[in-house]
Amino acid sequence: MSLCPCGSGDSYASCCEPYHKGLARAPTAEAFMRSRYSAYAMQGIDYIINTSMNRDVDRKSTQEWSEKSKWLGLKIISTEKGSASDKEGTVEFEATYERNGLRDVHHEKAEFKKEKDSWLYVDGEITPYTVVRVSPKTGRNDPCPCSSGKKFKHCCG
Repeated sequence: MSLCPCGSGDSYASCCEPYHKGLARAPTAEAFMRSRYSAYAMQGIDYIINTSMNRDVDRKSTQEWSEKSKWLGLKIISTEKGSASDKEGTVEFEATYERNGLRDVHHEKAEFKKEKDSWLYVDGEITPYTVVRVSPKTGRNDPCPCSSGKKFKHCCG
């Protein structure tokens, strides 16, 4: 019994797999968001494309992102509306993944709409992370940090 990638703590078979196989529909926007994350983690590209209102999704780049990433976890930050009785909802989340040896976080506020009892991904607002330098920047005329005795601009700069 393998755990579902969405982080619910349930097995994949009892959590997101029924949605991916079309045997059930996600009842809430959050459950639907979790199923889309699991689809990325399980390389379920058809599910991702078929559950998007925009059918012009770039299949090749979506599949590449899905397959070449190691999916590390999903964190739901907040939800607005999106209950079983709502027709729309918003889920803010962070999907952590590793690609090419670099760890990254995809932070998005995603909008969903329910049509014929099925949730669809409408659009999302991605929040970029600002990288903050831990140490001061080495100036061009400062001594090189490699201890060569040369100026940074004539050595490693």
